Amino acid sequence: MNSNYENSNGAPVYVPVKYNRSHRRTAVTAIVVALCVLFGGAGFFFGAKYAKSQDHTENNSQGYRLESSEPGTERETETIVLETVDPDKYYTVKSVAKLASDSVVEITTETTSTSVFMRQYITTGAGSGVIITEDGYIVTNDHVVAGASSIKVRLHDGSEYTASLVGTDSRTDIAVIKIEKGGLSAAVPGESDLLEVGDMVVAIGNPLGKLGGTVTEGVVSALERDIEIDGKEMSLLQHSAAVNPGNSGGGLFNSSGQLIGIVNAKYSDTSYEGLGFAIPLSTALPVIGDLMEYGYVRGRIDLGASLVDIDSQYYAMYYGVPEYGVYVQSVASSGDAAAAGIRSGDRLVSVNGKEITSSGDVEAILKNLAVGDNAVIELERYTRSGRTYTSNDVTVTVTFTEYRPN
Repeated sequence: MNSNYENSNGAPVYVPVKYNRSHRRTAVTAIVVALCVLFGGAGFFFGAKYAKSQDHTENNSQGYRLESSEPGTERETETIVLETVDPDKYYTVKSVAKLASDSVVEITTETTSTSVFMRQYITTGAGSGVIITEDGYIVTNDHVVAGASSIKVRLHDGSEYTASLVGTDSRTDIAVIKIEKGGLSAAVPGESDLLEVGDMVVAIGNPLGKLGGTVTEGVVSALERDIEIDGKEMSLLQHSAAVNPGNSGGGLFNSSGQLIGIVNAKYSDTSYEGLGFAIPLSTALPVIGDLMEYGYVRGRIDLGASLVDIDSQYYAMYYGVPEYGVYVQSVASSGDAAAAGIRSGDRLVSVNGKEITSSGDVEAILKNLAVGDNAVIELERYTRSGRTYTSNDVTVTVTFTEYRPN
């Protein structure tokens, strides 16, 4: 490692982009030296204290050169220039921001919905994204762009582009979009597996959907934190950099200016500060690769049916079912559930012998199954005549194929 970037013990130090101050020597220096000679130890103490207050010394306490001059010559200032990302160098927040800000974008979306009165209305949303290739591929969160009919991207320089959706993965909350633009500033990937608790991190994103390019700093608070988000278990990095709605999909960078996480969640409460979470890059990269090449994540399975938890009398009446439980709300015509004979309105009793009390139970079981595996599902199927329900026990076997979303 270059000695300009380590202290006397060989430990790395933060190196600013520029440290440039100009001072003139005065006659005071000569007076101080004379006092040091005349008064011995007291003069030495005074002179040392005075010298410490001067910024024109050859080296500062961190060990990097600031200024140098020779008697009788014009004063010359040496500036440390930040040129590139080096994993052996550790930069200040200011330097990390300069390195990484151009790779973070603002994302705005429009989603078209239809009301119960068959009227269409448009909902707008906002988030962040990180450029991962110079030719326009951008990673963000699935929940930022899910269901969007229009996706717009604003670069750090203010230019705007229409983006197309390349692929999404709700399980990891990762999505890839693309704009038709070359020569972009792509983020440099880092190794999130090498992070330790206490490491400095910098979050860059678009909080509140209108403060693009916002930079906040913090530290890694915990590794592999198991968090449930929208019913899905995720293992995330916990950090203390301030994030807010709109930061989702933005970048989390290490002190070398390298991307080590995709910001995706914040836990907040009125009684304490919010806690930030990010998807580790080691988790995101394989997903990003599959989405870019295939448009979906290979090797995944899906039941091919949407489930709903009926746990109150209100919902039982709303859905017209006779008892509480986990019901099949809809079935994809080309999915594995339909192929096995599962129907809308069926109540799930057990999967592979495990009793089902919530839709989360089903997700937990499917998480441990792979393409080619079978699931034996016991159902209760109802037929209704007036106000009377008749139930039949039905057992089906679902054989899982590779899930390819539309």
